[in-house]
Amino acid sequence: MMIKFAVIGDPVAHSLSPAMQNAALKKLNLDAEYFAVHVKAEGLKEFTECARRELAGFNITVPHKGAVIPFLDGISKEARVAGSVNTVTVESGRLYGDTTDGYGLEQALAEAFDFHVPNGRIAFIGCGGAAHAAAVWFASRGAAELFLLNRTLATAESLAEKIRREYGTSVHTCGLSEADKIPAFLKNADVAIQCTSLGLKPEDPAPFDLALLPDSIRVYDTIYKKTPIVRECKRRGIPCANGLAMLLHQGARSLEIWTRRKAPVETMRKALEAAYAKAAK
Repeated sequence: MMIKFAVIGDPVAHSLSPAMQNAALKKLNLDAEYFAVHVKAEGLKEFTECARRELAGFNITVPHKGAVIPFLDGISKEARVAGSVNTVTVESGRLYGDTTDGYGLEQALAEAFDFHVPNGRIAFIGCGGAAHAAAVWFASRGAAELFLLNRTLATAESLAEKIRREYGTSVHTCGLSEADKIPAFLKNADVAIQCTSLGLKPEDPAPFDLALLPDSIRVYDTIYKKTPIVRECKRRGIPCANGLAMLLHQGARSLEIWTRRKAPVETMRKALEAAYAKAAK
């Protein structure tokens, strides 16, 4: 019987995950398929009940990474602290949640900048779901310092407090409106991760005045479009990369969790880049 995996979100039609995951499943000679399912908030409970019977695993994207947790039977420590799940494994009708976003970002930073998280200093621009998951993962991996910039300072401070309590990591916070503090704040970091949704739409503004970006920083944008911050970095010669490699590596880790087999990363990369090029036309 064919093994079935899915990715859910609202919206989800734009997802590039099916292209890379189906290429991987074929490479592994598995009788399996991976497909996108559009699930609205009110349909989340019904979907998870269906998944218990019909799926071997599924990924979760915006906006369900936190909302799915009450419907699961168990989650990893990192997912619990982050309040974010992007990977669910189905075993004997039980749903177990994990997060691979942080792992994916860690691998992407190593590829883009030869940057390694243990003892590193990382700034997050925006403190939404992806930032929660990645910041918690980086703390668990031994990051020296984390710097959280967010529009709502209370949200950044809440995440900082959770990380300090669980991992003892040094975490600093700053508001995105505090223009007088941002340059010095970012100068203390080795790399900055752009985690806001700004840049998904062509008319989106930058998350803050990009003239405040220090020349010494390296910037990774979790969005895989040409966002304002990526354009500014290219103009000024600041090392930067988009979110495609993060998507690749978090997906590869999900596949390994589900199948207990090593993911064919280069096969997945080739399929992902082809799907990305097609979508960009």
